[in-house]
Amino acid sequence: MEFNGPSQDAILTDPKVIGKSTRRIDGPLKTTGTAPYAYERHDVVPNQAYGYVLGAGIAKGRITAMNLEDARKAPGVIAIVAATEHEPVGSSDFNHAPLFGGRKIAHYHQAIACVVAETFEEARAAAAMIRTSYEPEDGTYDLAKVAPSAELEKGGWGDARSDRGDFEATFGAAAEKLDQHYTTPDESHAMMEPMATIAAWDGDRLTVWTSNQMINWGKESLASILSIPEDKIRVDSPYIGGGFGGKLFVRADAVMAALAAKAAKRPVKVMLQRPLIFNNTTHRPATIQRVRIGTDKQGRIQAIAHECWSGNITGQDGENATAQTNHMYAGDDRMTASYVTQLDLPEGNAMRAPGEAPGHMGLEVAIDEMAEKLGMDPIEFRILNEPKTMPAHPDRKFSERHLVRCLREGGERFGWSKRQAKPASVSDGRWLVGMGVSAGFRGAPTTKSAARVALDGNGGAKVTTDMTDIGTGSYTIIAQTAAECLGLPLEKVSVVLGDSAFPVSSGSGGQWGAASSTAGVYAACIELHRSIAQKLGIDPQTIRFEDGRVIGAGKTVPLSDLGQLAATGEIDFGDYKKGYDIGTYAGHFCEVGVDRYTGEIRIRRMLAVCDAGRILNPLSARSQVIGAMTMAAGATLMEELAVDKRFGYFVNHDLASYEVPVHADIPHQEVVFLDTPDPYSTPLQAKGVGELGICGPTAAIANAVYNATGIRVREYPITLDKMIDQLPQV
Repeated sequence: MEFNGPSQDAILTDPKVIGKSTRRIDGPLKTTGTAPYAYERHDVVPNQAYGYVLGAGIAKGRITAMNLEDARKAPGVIAIVAATEHEPVGSSDFNHAPLFGGRKIAHYHQAIACVVAETFEEARAAAAMIRTSYEPEDGTYDLAKVAPSAELEKGGWGDARSDRGDFEATFGAAAEKLDQHYTTPDESHAMMEPMATIAAWDGDRLTVWTSNQMINWGKESLASILSIPEDKIRVDSPYIGGGFGGKLFVRADAVMAALAAKAAKRPVKVMLQRPLIFNNTTHRPATIQRVRIGTDKQGRIQAIAHECWSGNITGQDGENATAQTNHMYAGDDRMTASYVTQLDLPEGNAMRAPGEAPGHMGLEVAIDEMAEKLGMDPIEFRILNEPKTMPAHPDRKFSERHLVRCLREGGERFGWSKRQAKPASVSDGRWLVGMGVSAGFRGAPTTKSAARVALDGNGGAKVTTDMTDIGTGSYTIIAQTAAECLGLPLEKVSVVLGDSAFPVSSGSGGQWGAASSTAGVYAACIELHRSIAQKLGIDPQTIRFEDGRVIGAGKTVPLSDLGQLAATGEIDFGDYKKGYDIGTYAGHFCEVGVDRYTGEIRIRRMLAVCDAGRILNPLSARSQVIGAMTMAAGATLMEELAVDKRFGYFVNHDLASYEVPVHADIPHQEVVFLDTPDPYSTPLQAKGVGELGICGPTAAIANAVYNATGIRVREYPITLDKMIDQLPQV
């Protein structure tokens, strides 16, 4: 089924299930501890052994020798897969760094061995007995030092450079100008469930029960890395304890488990220990950003430029922090550019809203700074510069865009009129109090997705697709979609996800998962409608589904009378979308308190007003946004991977020293959805929202800190050591 024009489906004229706040149908399993996560799949295959992955102790160089004898003699040891005894595995299009590279070391904590034993403790103890000798090489670990030699990005997610008009000339002649630099640090995924896999071979067939966001990508990657046919691989991942982009791609746990299972001749389970999450897997690369804005005396932006420098192990595919700037504000003369340099740090790759999340940290603070230079309210400055069409490509219309409404309604709800424009002018005891605002943008991509819907013969239906649920509520919105299309109550629909044996879906990532996967389920339901209509001799254009019955041509037939019918459908999206800029938008607001004596920052309240198409399930959508707002608080105030620039690794590679927000840090969050169906997005008129929630709150927090103190910190995270010597005199 091709979606090649605005949606006008009658199913959505009066939805009964879609759009209603619905508790997750998988919630009881998760709250009772019975949801089968990867490492806990004890029942899928018998006689599982334990693997423990050993990471390299240098950042770059070569292994000269590995002494494995003591480890082999250790109690319980079954097998050892070691870099000195095994050829390097292959690569895939989805990984930048080698997952098992033999003697050559590309980054710190690269997997160099996997010890298999009867128990986890025995595997860990034996791994500690391996003695490895290295021949280190000099590496490059300092982004600021090598950024001047960076080149335009290649192979990234967006345009490396975009120009319109003559930015330099117009900026030079502008009445008011801003030219500032902002830096964001390397950040790590800190999902609750580490990367984990159980691998088992049946002859030449491999099955992995793993934790992965993109099942088909994972299958393709394993085939490429292990040099085996795709049809010999099954990937199963029904429950995922958080991904945030870190589980978009196969990691060392899956590869080492597969190699170890072959060596041990029995199933092997591997979970990467927490330090390897930081240095072995992927992270969000650091950025250096330069934002320049030129306006006339009335505050209209005439020239705007945003440049970003980042690094990666390949020298390509960096963190394009300019991604949102071509969509946000008017300005006829503009330029964006993303430069990437090579660093010998662990692989940088996707992390929730790659590009836009750190990009807002620069752009939206610069917008606030410009508003202050002009003596304008920061909301009014943003609204004054609201574009009529996509700023970088004026020929592209907006499908649905209600950013001004987000800012207006958000300001009213948040009490913005009570904000004092003069910094450091509001106190609450020992706390200096400030408010901040930011606009937010995240694209609304969609991608091909398929599903199978089957009537069970008892008045119910079952949906199967390889779509994943990473805590986002996929089970529930997929069930809601099928229930709506088939006229069933939600409890009559069952959903099975995450198995590569099922139709290939969009997977979870890029904020495309919810919109695309439900569109695939819709396509399958439409195919089932046609099959049912054919069986009953009814015109499929006139058929209706209500209360578990099929109605049409004067007939009313219970679904239970139709037997076991099934249909597979796939949604594909036509080229018509190229003429539209389809995005999601938000107004983000924050109030903070800053201790006037110590500089300690406390978030007091946050608000997000979101414009993200039809909201399929407001309850789980709210969970997505508040989770993203919490991640934004971490990025703004505490999260930073500390790079040892001598030895090339992230020093704080555990959750004791890499700080993330806890409940006490986030006292109150409010989320409002405008619920503005977008007929240009999908048949359900829905768009993703899970990444919009992290696009902008960072800057709203930073702007609130400035409003509270008068101190502008442009080097993230905003920690008290960067403020304490500048606090207003008590």
